[in-house]
Amino acid sequence: MKGLYGRAAEGDAEPKFVIQETVNVLGSHQVRMKVKACGLSPLDFKVKKKSNCKVLDEKDFVPVGREVAGVVLQVGPKVTFFQPEDEVVGVLPLDSPCSGLCEVIDIDEYYIVQKPEKLSSLCAAGALRDGVCAYTALHTHARMAAGHTLLVMDGSSPFGLMCVQLACYHGVKVLTTSHSPQKQAFLEQLRPSVGVQDPLVARVIPVHNGSSDLLSVVLEETGGLGVDIVVDSGVCLHGDEEEEDKKLLPHKHDIISVLGVGGHWVTSHKNLQLDPPDCRLLHLKSASVSFLNPEVWTTSSAQQGRYLRILSSYLQPQMEEAVPLYEATVAMETVQRHPKKKAVVQL
Repeated sequence: MKGLYGRAAEGDAEPKFVIQETVNVLGSHQVRMKVKACGLSPLDFKVKKKSNCKVLDEKDFVPVGREVAGVVLQVGPKVTFFQPEDEVVGVLPLDSPCSGLCEVIDIDEYYIVQKPEKLSSLCAAGALRDGVCAYTALHTHARMAAGHTLLVMDGSSPFGLMCVQLACYHGVKVLTTSHSPQKQAFLEQLRPSVGVQDPLVARVIPVHNGSSDLLSVVLEETGGLGVDIVVDSGVCLHGDEEEEDKKLLPHKHDIISVLGVGGHWVTSHKNLQLDPPDCRLLHLKSASVSFLNPEVWTTSSAQQGRYLRILSSYLQPQMEEAVPLYEATVAMETVQRHPKKKAVVQL
C-alpha cells in the first residue's frame, strides 16, 4: 500500500514529500479502516523529533496526513468498540508509522470514534484538527462561558472559523478581524441580519487596509471594558515585519490592551517574548496568557482519548474543493508553505 511521507530539509529549504510503500499488519487492538477522506495540516518536524520513539534525523521520512475519516473493514481479535461497516473518524498519533493518505490503514481503536451522522467524511476530516484546537483554546485554556466576549484574529481561517462557531454555540459574543476584502465579505455573511437572534459574528474589524484601530473598535463594542478572551493566529513582536502576511498580525501590545480585567489571551506564537511593560499591563488587569500547542492532546498520555469526545456535528469547516489523491503531494506542499490553508484529500 502506498502513502505520502515527508522529510525535513536542511536550512531554509522546503520539505520534500514523496509517495512510498507501506506495510499494514493488523494488531489485536487495531481496526483496519478504508479511508474516505484525510485532512492535510502542516508538519512540525521539531515536535516530531521530540515526540517520536526513535530519533528523527534529516534522512527520516515521516507520515503525512493524520486526520482521517472512513469505514471499518476488519477488527482485531481484542477490539470491543467497533464492528465492520462502522463509519469512524480519528487522529493518527505522532509516532504512527502509517500515513493517513493510504486507501487502507490500521489504527488503534482508542484513536477513533463513531462519525456523527450529520457530518460527511470530508467535513469530519476537515474539521477535526481545527475543532480540537478551538476546543482546547476556548474551553481548556480560556474557560469560555455564556456571556463572555471573544476576539478571534483572522476569523475566516480554518482555525478561526472553528473558534467562531464553537463560541456562538455557547452563547459568546464574537468579534473578529479580516485580512483581505474577500475574507471581509465572507465574515460579513456571518453577521446578524434583521430579526436574527443568535448571530455568529457581532462585528468584523478589517485590518487589511491599514486604517483600522483595533483598540478603539473593541472598546466601542464592549462599552470600554475590553474582551474576556483573545485568540490570535500569530503575533507581531516588533512592529517592523517585512513579510506581507506578518504585517497583518496584531502587535502584542494591542492584544494586551484590548483585554478586559481578568481576561485571557490564548496565543499560538511559539516564540512570544513579553517585556516588563507588557507584564506590568497584564498584572494591572490581572490577565493571563496561555500557549496553544495543537499537538498537546496527542502528545500527553494523560489526555489521549479525551480529545475524541470533542468532535461534534455543529462544527462545519470552510474548505476548498476536495483534492484527489494524485494531487496530494502538491496540496501538501502548499499547506506546508501556507500553514493557515486547509486541504482535504478524497480517496
